[in-house]
Amino acid sequence: MAAESLEEVYLEADDRMDKAVKVLAGELAGVRTGRANPTILEGIKVPYFGADTPLKQVANVGAPEPRLLVIRPWEASLTAEIEKAILASSLGLTPQNDGKLVRIPIPALSEERRKQLVKHVNERGEAARVAMRNVRRDANKEIDALKKSGSAPEDDCFKMKDDVQELTEEKEKKIAGLLEKKTKELMEV
Repeated sequence: MAAESLEEVYLEADDRMDKAVKVLAGELAGVRTGRANPTILEGIKVPYFGADTPLKQVANVGAPEPRLLVIRPWEASLTAEIEKAILASSLGLTPQNDGKLVRIPIPALSEERRKQLVKHVNERGEAARVAMRNVRRDANKEIDALKKSGSAPEDDCFKMKDDVQELTEEKEKKIAGLLEKKTKELMEV
């Protein structure tokens, strides 16, 4: 980082912590619950004009029923490619292709599978917390370097370390909220 001021250290830490929270939110969106949610297909890429293109850039995805996703490709010729991409993914879903639409029935999750998914979600949450702590550690090192070089007064450095700790706690609360919400979604029958 090599920040030149305490404010830069704080802003950099805030930015990096926000990114960790956003990454976790994206990962959790991709975890399948027993309910149809178009976000579970966000990682699907479809070959389109020789390039792997995100599904949402070649089709509309909707959930007209709680246990059904419907994909309407902008070009009917893409239905087979979309079906192959979903089958090749790790989602464990079986699409049905009628030539114009791709329907994906979402099966109910077993209790065992729900518990596995909750465990996976908590592991991802812990990885985000570790990333957060690493950012805090880096920020504190930068603060110490500024104090040692004389670029920042000692009192300001202590105050900034407290501010970074408060920021860390705030972001960890966001992580806890995301995990709680996803766990609740997963355990719904």
